[in-house]
Amino acid sequence: MVFLRTAALLVAALCLTLTLWTGLEAPGTALAFGALVLVGELTRWPGTEVGEAAPLGAAGALSYALLGEDAGRPSHHTACQVVAVVLAASLLGAVPHIARGRSRTLDHLVRRVLTVSFAAVCFQPLYNAGVFREWDGPAHALLLVALLVLTSLCGAVLAAAQAHRRARWPFGPLLREELRGLLGIGSAVCATGAVMALGAAVAGLWALPVFCVPLLLTQLSLRRYASVRDTYRQTIASLARATEVAGYTPAGHARRVAALSRAVGRDLGLAEPELTVLEHAALMHDIGQLSLVDPVPAGATAGLPAAERRRIALLGGAVVRQTGVDREVAVVVERQADPCAEQPLPARIVRAVNAYDEKARDGGPGGSLKALEELRLATAGEYAAEVVESLARVLARGDCLTPPAVG
Repeated sequence: MVFLRTAALLVAALCLTLTLWTGLEAPGTALAFGALVLVGELTRWPGTEVGEAAPLGAAGALSYALLGEDAGRPSHHTACQVVAVVLAASLLGAVPHIARGRSRTLDHLVRRVLTVSFAAVCFQPLYNAGVFREWDGPAHALLLVALLVLTSLCGAVLAAAQAHRRARWPFGPLLREELRGLLGIGSAVCATGAVMALGAAVAGLWALPVFCVPLLLTQLSLRRYASVRDTYRQTIASLARATEVAGYTPAGHARRVAALSRAVGRDLGLAEPELTVLEHAALMHDIGQLSLVDPVPAGATAGLPAAERRRIALLGGAVVRQTGVDREVAVVVERQADPCAEQPLPARIVRAVNAYDEKARDGGPGGSLKALEELRLATAGEYAAEVVESLARVLARGDCLTPPAVG
């Protein structure tokens, strides 16, 4: 992380210094693309661990990096000017996000500087030297797309490296999630960046607002989708709290199990959709206890007979199905009490993490270590060995933001 930030700082300082020294080439063009990047930054939403949170800003920055002509006239701006203009616009657009305390803004700027530098250095020096000017028509378009794909791959590696350093999650699954994102909004960014560069080369700067509107509408739609998804998750969290409000389970148990289950699932390489199902199932794993006449003492189901655990799990699955939650969530809730060898991986994770939280909570001082050791001793039949070892790694790294209460 320090290396990436240092590299981005050096590149930014060098490009700003050289641009201020030599002055702007085609200030109108620079202003137009800077304004486009600024709008993209102002309308971006808080990024997740993976994925591009400012697709319009990314497309505008990349199209400027790959701009060869403006209305048929060859452009002569340098790679340093591209980085300087994009950096200035990104910094202005980041002010509201910094004021709101969004902690990942710096990482976003680092990725933006390094990826735009990569694209501009690959294209502008060679284009200004006349290497690409004989590439007309389809050949030029394919060149732009190829450079944008390489730049997107570079950005995916950087984003995964930042998330790995920040959260200490395995790099491989993070990179896979970033690469999956390239097939969605990433492909739209590449296509829009290429189209805007080609459109500006033929029609001039008027092409920018025309070709950026579809991506802007897509970005607004994605923000609405993210808002709906957050509301959906809050609804599930509220349902999960029903067992706590009714006194069936201790306060915070469902949230701790969900947070720790997600960390274990990520450590084991589950994809983001699978992690979402796992988290929702972990939040609602005890909801079957609402159907019991006599509450289980302290809500601790791990020590119950297998038949009773199975009955509570099936009751919970039936309740989940009635709420309209994803069917896969209900399946995980139902199968958390199945024999370990027959369970899908998410159900194995919820089972082991639930048992750990119950044992750690009641174990007094040193309860976490005792709970983990009990789970290891029971891996012959009760718990999956790979899940217990993953749980141990997650606890050692401190990945979970809401660890089980001890003592």
